[in-house]
Amino acid sequence: MDIKNGVGPSKVFVNNTGKSYVYLIDFLTEKFPKISKSEWVARMNQGLVLDEAGTPQSSQALCLNNAFIYYYRSLESEEVIPFQEMIVYEDDHLLIADKPHFLPVTPAGHYLQETLLVRLKNKTGLQDLTPIHRIDRETAGLVAFSKRVEDRNRYQSLLRDRKIKKSYEAIAPYQEHLKDQFPIERISRIEESDIFIQMQEVPGEPNSDSIIHLLEVSEPWAKYRLELGSGKKHQLRVHMHALGMPIKNDKIYPNIIQQPAAGKDYSEPLQLLAKQLSFRDPVTQLEHDFQSHFYLNLSDFSPNP
Repeated sequence: MDIKNGVGPSKVFVNNTGKSYVYLIDFLTEKFPKISKSEWVARMNQGLVLDEAGTPQSSQALCLNNAFIYYYRSLESEEVIPFQEMIVYEDDHLLIADKPHFLPVTPAGHYLQETLLVRLKNKTGLQDLTPIHRIDRETAGLVAFSKRVEDRNRYQSLLRDRKIKKSYEAIAPYQEHLKDQFPIERISRIEESDIFIQMQEVPGEPNSDSIIHLLEVSEPWAKYRLELGSGKKHQLRVHMHALGMPIKNDKIYPNIIQQPAAGKDYSEPLQLLAKQLSFRDPVTQLEHDFQSHFYLNLSDFSPNP
């Protein structure tokens, strides 16, 4: 199926045995209850719902059993994120992008065109572009992409085999009682909590490890370098919070701060930056050491003299 505006289609298998549907739109409306019937009609009118042969399906199309249907996501209104990514490196196999705060890496929820992956696909025309790893929407910094399908697994193995060094910078409270303990190695088990979005440390066999270095102090804040071993969801944010040093402007730890669906406030970006990526390229055997062009400025949060 074709790529439309940098986005490929999703697919669903039509199983019409448990309940009989005359029209395809009735199957889709019941299969995806969060998408209204009028939305499916709108997508069909735009040619965004197709059968296996790539033929657009209308709202009067019959529901055929044991067949795949392909559909493209559609957002009626998507807020433009007013910050731009940069491509810091590109060769025949690899692309390294520098992502601003607030921009998601891949489409999800309310974000489709305003994602790093789709922006890069539209900018470069590389429809097989795939992220090797991801960082949070709130985090700025480096993200690596594989350009070719045949290289994808070799690059992703860098993460599985822990052969890629990822260093972050963060601004967080300064804890003087810890000053003689740096660098601090935090090893723990992180699992989902009962609170939506949040992760938490729990007893049990460790599955996460981070090393925190103290770089600079301007009380009550300090700048840290965080070295990521494993890559659990929200790992650095959880570990810094557990040490009594929640990252500045974190809207999830320690407490969730609800953000409006539209008209978002971009004035307080999370002070976390994926600053460095280092690894031996498994395809070209080149030694790579990439640095983000973004920076965190501790003086922005220092008290006035």
